[in-house]
Amino acid sequence: MDKELALNALVMAVWRRQPKQTVMVHSDQGSQFSSYDWQDFLKAHNLQQSMSRRGNCHDNAVAESFFQLLKRERIRRKSYETREQAKRDIFDYIEMFYNPKRRHGFSNQLSPANYEKQYFQRLSSV
Repeated sequence: MDKELALNALVMAVWRRQPKQTVMVHSDQGSQFSSYDWQDFLKAHNLQQSMSRRGNCHDNAVAESFFQLLKRERIRRKSYETREQAKRDIFDYIEMFYNPKRRHGFSNQLSPANYEKQYFQRLSSV
């Protein structure tokens, strides 16, 4: 992975969510996450970096779980003719199924979108 790929993903996340408060961005110690461009972007968009210490595999458990599901539920069943076709299908899995519909045991059988909605409703009622 290079810093451009990581930065593009972060740009998309910030553009889509438009956070009003400081958001913590967690990463490992890869060179793309310690680059000047990455650091400058974090500062410019009120993002706080959280970087795992070397060799701490538990920090990536959530990401590893997601990619395991993506592979098992979608990618292993398909054969893509082009990279663009793969991108569209993975986007469809994430945006049309995983986030709005896929239930998770950890979040009381709610989808990520519904869990987040409930979380913010609870915050606003306090």
